[in-house]
Amino acid sequence: MVKRKVVESSGNIFLDLGFPPHEAEVMLLRAELAEALRLWIERKGLTQAQSAKLLGVAQSRISEITRGKVELLSLDYLVGLCAKAGIPVGLKLAA
Repeated sequence: MVKRKVVESSGNIFLDLGFPPHEAEVMLLRAELAEALRLWIERKGLTQAQSAKLLGVAQSRISEITRGKVELLSLDYLVGLCAKAGIPVGLKLAA
């Protein structure tokens, strides 16, 4: 039997996977925004083509969002799409 070491998550999967902290934070934000958009598309019952038309982007960009390809999408781009979709985006800083 193989013993496996279980390590508690930091709360950021990208940090847990070994990304540098600054990259992990941005990746997590992008993943959260992409998931919000994916859920919006699902709730509305839209196809990728319909979503793309409503948001004014190419269908291939919607495909990247629905497949979780966050490394291909900038934070600014995702915030803009959320705004177009009426998804509120906020930022809370902890110092």
